[in-house]
Amino acid sequence: MSTPSLSPRALMSLLVNASKAVDVLETAYTEGLLDALEPGPVTLGELATRFDVRPLRLYKFLDCLESVGVVEREEKGDDIVDARYRAVPGLRDAVHAVCGPGSIERDRDRYPWRQLHGRLAESLRGEVSMTDDDFAWPPKTDEQTASFEQSMSVGLGPVIEVFGQHADRLWAGRRRFLDVGGGDGTLAATVLRDAPGLRVDVYNLPAVGPLVERTRAGCADPERLGFVGGDFFAEPLPTGYDAISFVRVLHDWPNDVARMLVEKAYAALPPGGMLLICEEFRTPDRLAMQFFWSYFLIGVDSCVSRLREVEFYTSLLTETGFEQIEVLPGGWELIAAHKPEH
Repeated sequence: MSTPSLSPRALMSLLVNASKAVDVLETAYTEGLLDALEPGPVTLGELATRFDVRPLRLYKFLDCLESVGVVEREEKGDDIVDARYRAVPGLRDAVHAVCGPGSIERDRDRYPWRQLHGRLAESLRGEVSMTDDDFAWPPKTDEQTASFEQSMSVGLGPVIEVFGQHADRLWAGRRRFLDVGGGDGTLAATVLRDAPGLRVDVYNLPAVGPLVERTRAGCADPERLGFVGGDFFAEPLPTGYDAISFVRVLHDWPNDVARMLVEKAYAALPPGGMLLICEEFRTPDRLAMQFFWSYFLIGVDSCVSRLREVEFYTSLLTETGFEQIEVLPGGWELIAAHKPEH
């Protein structure tokens, strides 16, 4: 299904009414309408009968869905009950991901973004900023670290998906994997399920250790999940691992820091070792889904949060000396690169 491009004026109208559009979509989801609309086509009359609603009111409700490009309508005769509707594929899952319990968007909404709302001009000039009590980057207290890492674990779905999708080719012959900046160990624990012979350690600031220990306690094979405390700015990366990853780490830092971290990984890996990079690479979809952070971090100078094109990383890996660089497809792409054998 394709939707014609909207004029700037029409787009502005939708944006101004965005909260109402979400209300319509969430209602369609909770009432079960999306379950009927997505397989479609289904007539308005059939929907009205099935869900015991008033046809004329439903017609207006469906106009709201059509206006945001998620439902297609086909007129059949003069009676509105004969109009046929179908939702775009994947709509129900998308609404569930955004509006359902535990969604990334609901987690993000707890951040104090309202302090910038209506004051963006002052923020752009540096007159309004987030304080360390609002959002400290990098986190400065154990409490801030724990809160940040727990929030980051909410958005791991696409990462877990792509790691699982390519598990056979990633872990064949690998023995030890270091997840640099690996949060509370959620990703590490899922990797263990797909790689029976692998030992996985999370490398992060010492304050994150208790979070990993909590994940480890609930892990199917806790003896294979460990934690290494350290600071990748102040120290070399630990050695003894034949695979290292940066997952949602490099985008937080300027280009020179990203380069320094990749070089540290190269130095730590043995010949034939593998480096994995998983980020939200810059595409129209990813930029849209990153909107919250782009908005919120207008008030923060210490965090770059820079979505880069995938070519930035593949070029950086080549310049550092890595070979056999592949971009593996998935919910988020995963870059795999290898240190030469000799």
